[in-house]
Amino acid sequence: MRQVLPILAIVTTVAAVASVAAGEPKSQRQSIREAVAAPSRTPANLARDAYRHPVETLGFFGVTPSKTVVEIWPGGGWYTEILAPMVKGHGTYYAAGPWPDGLKGVQAMQARDAATYGAVKLAAFPWSEGQPKVADGTADVVLTFRNVHNWRMGGEEKAADAFRQMFAMLKPGGTLGVVDHRLPETADAAREQSSGYVKVSTVRRLAEQAGFRFVAASEVNANPKDTADWPSGVWTLPPTYRLKDVDRAKYAAIGESDRMTLKFRKP
Repeated sequence: MRQVLPILAIVTTVAAVASVAAGEPKSQRQSIREAVAAPSRTPANLARDAYRHPVETLGFFGVTPSKTVVEIWPGGGWYTEILAPMVKGHGTYYAAGPWPDGLKGVQAMQARDAATYGAVKLAAFPWSEGQPKVADGTADVVLTFRNVHNWRMGGEEKAADAFRQMFAMLKPGGTLGVVDHRLPETADAAREQSSGYVKVSTVRRLAEQAGFRFVAASEVNANPKDTADWPSGVWTLPPTYRLKDVDRAKYAAIGESDRMTLKFRKP
């Protein structure tokens, strides 16, 4: 047995090296880790990984390099820095936002670094006739980070239409991933109109009314220090610090908001 075990170890090591040399596909988690560690990411965005947990979040949503991934309202491109390099040459990444001004952040990234971001496709969301769109039934994964509260503050119909449009762009069996600031279920629902927080039950209702089926929830982006009752809503906390220097150290110690992380499927 003493002789067999070293031999088995050598065989296993050789097999592992051979599989890498043969170009065996990377695991999903490895692909995400490499994208998160991409040298093209900016230091300011890297500093927020501790709050946003991109490896765990994208892994939970099932994002892989070969998929067609749509990010709704990418803003300044925090997740664009991760998703664009990840799918480049393998799949497709769409940045979808209010047309055209809502995509200025991503366009600036393309102008600055065409080699990394030139393949990013731009689309309107919400979409109106005559604007570029993500074709119905073509996306494998649709992701929206901290946006549902904005649609909810815009009114019930605006929020409902957003979920209907996301449902339309997904393939059957496709995934919708939602991250947003979480309002406790016991809180007054009226606070969804102004605080920047939204209840899990509200997100589930909007998604299910659009035709989605709830799959699972993750606590990867939870923050028990956030009581969701701040004087200027969620914007009291970092990174916004709406109160500026008032109690800044206190809010910095709390960190970014408590967030739900929900996965839905299109039947």
